[in-house]
Amino acid sequence: MPSPRIKTSDLSGRTVVITGAGSGIGRELALLSARRGADLALCDLNEQGLAETADGIRALGRAVLTQRVDVARAADMEAFAAATHERFGVADLLVNNAGVGLLAGFLDTGPKDWDWLVSINLMGVVHGCSAFLPTMIERGRGGHVVNLSSTAGVLANPQLSAYSTTKFAVFGLSETLRLEMRPHGIGVTAVCPGVINTNITRATPIRGGGDHDRRREHLAALYRKRGYTAERVARNVLRAVDRNKPVAPIAAEAHLSYWLSRAVPPAGRWFSARLAAMAD
Repeated sequence: MPSPRIKTSDLSGRTVVITGAGSGIGRELALLSARRGADLALCDLNEQGLAETADGIRALGRAVLTQRVDVARAADMEAFAAATHERFGVADLLVNNAGVGLLAGFLDTGPKDWDWLVSINLMGVVHGCSAFLPTMIERGRGGHVVNLSSTAGVLANPQLSAYSTTKFAVFGLSETLRLEMRPHGIGVTAVCPGVINTNITRATPIRGGGDHDRRREHLAALYRKRGYTAERVARNVLRAVDRNKPVAPIAAEAHLSYWLSRAVPPAGRWFSARLAAMAD
């Protein structure tokens, strides 16, 4: 059985695939991978952000393929995989990073919200794995998959009802995939970042009562004050891949949430409720 371990300190000769690479964690992972010698295949719906990420990679002297992709569409991901394989060959590291948020309790979440979140946060990961894993397996030299779950994917958050549900699903999918891919030497890591200062607070729709602008600014201020950067997340994600970790909590609150969810579930629920109240 090939080893699933990828030495991420030196990614020379490796191909890294990242969805949602136009900003935030996806962009920083792409740039860090390029600095460590990888060639990159990147996709996003945000073509301007994707182009900016690609410019940064080319400035580092690495090759990059970009494609506008809606991860909710299986056909888009299959076309992206085909272009990646034609340009670079088989992927060594696949990062299913693309995702969206929704600040809303269950009663404020409509059917269209559910369809949107499930199609991107869950089915986007499914489509990524379906498009790239078969060639990894066929090559027979191992590889690694990173799926972005969330702190809300290990402890439920009452203000993120549908989002939390999809991230629990990504966590469970990663657990099952890790077992299934082990005979093929392919590692799988579920990443739970925590409160990370990215533009997600600006892009996340808000449902329910209250002043939405005030709630958004309050949430953005909390994330800025926390100050944990996407660049730090990228370093820790590659470290987790190097160590072939099944689960990678990143920021301190993610480590605490994961530990509480496993060791003391009632305390975990209390902690999750407190985090939700802080964001209100």
